[in-house]
Amino acid sequence: MGHKVIVFDISVIRGLWETRVRKHQERQKKEAERLEQSALEKIKEEWNFVQECREKGIPQSLYCKNGFVDTSMSLLERLEKNSLMAKKESLSKKREKIKNKFIFEISGEQWKELPDSLQEQTYLKEWHIENTLIHIIPTYIQLFREMRILDLPKNQITHLPTEIGDLKNLKELNVSFNHLKTIPPELGDCENLEKLDLAGNLELTELPFELSNLKQVTFIDVSANKFSSIPICVLRMSNLQWLDISNNCLNDLPQDIDRLEELQTFLLHKNKLTYLPQALLNLTKLTLLVVSGEGLVEIPTAICDSSTHLKFVSLMDNPIGNTKYQDSEEMTGNEQDRQHFEKEFMKAYIEDLKERESVPSYTTKVSFNLQL
Repeated sequence: MGHKVIVFDISVIRGLWETRVRKHQERQKKEAERLEQSALEKIKEEWNFVQECREKGIPQSLYCKNGFVDTSMSLLERLEKNSLMAKKESLSKKREKIKNKFIFEISGEQWKELPDSLQEQTYLKEWHIENTLIHIIPTYIQLFREMRILDLPKNQITHLPTEIGDLKNLKELNVSFNHLKTIPPELGDCENLEKLDLAGNLELTELPFELSNLKQVTFIDVSANKFSSIPICVLRMSNLQWLDISNNCLNDLPQDIDRLEELQTFLLHKNKLTYLPQALLNLTKLTLLVVSGEGLVEIPTAICDSSTHLKFVSLMDNPIGNTKYQDSEEMTGNEQDRQHFEKEFMKAYIEDLKERESVPSYTTKVSFNLQL
């Protein structure tokens, strides 16, 4: 007896199979749509994002606002960048903190004297003391052999100790707007000094000849004092580039002013000058000269020549009426404040001049009213 073979229509079988495949694909599509709209999938995405942020050290407060997590890639990239910047800033602050271990800083009128513990910190390299009632710099300052900067503006300091001459590494000394009447000759032993600011003490009349030893000095500011002439020691400072002797009592300039061969900025305004010597023309590196114009009757013609690199500035001074005070201390304080304000004004003006790469010929001479 032979086998029976059942024959089907192949097209029918293919139709059944295609129908099942189509239904399976539809179910997959619906499942994908359901998962896409599912809260569980959103939670999973946020969880993975949170994990990635934690691995990269990004604080939760940056990516989670009001209970919602922002999972945008742009945010992640931005947060990662900010996190790296924050780490770098933190490292920089740590380095600065280490560096600041060598810096002593105080300010405010609550300070009337230096703390006793200071004399034990002889490793310090900088003192920054400003706007206090401190009037004495102790003699133990000689122990600070590594001192680089003494920044002591706007205090009540009446004198500098002779021991300051032991600071052989001192590079900057700023005792502006104090109450100094003399400068110790021993300061001339600070052979590495580069910057000396004595402005606004109001009573200084001379500098000791021993300061001639300061051959590294490039900056001298003795403005707002009572100098009747440029100190001889200053004329011996061969590397001097900036000299501010404005607002003093100068009647004339020495004929050997051209000894200052490196001088670039010379501030002479608010003195009693009637003429400028020809020797100024020998200062080939001089680029800025500021004088008071009302009393001048003779100026070398070449100074005003537009072909030179010199920026000649003539300020027309307006006398300020003298106000009488019952309290002399109040008058002194008020005068120092006024002088300080004027210096800040001039500093801003000079910086503006220096930023100009070229100056038209008709602006090489500048006159304006200085009312403070």
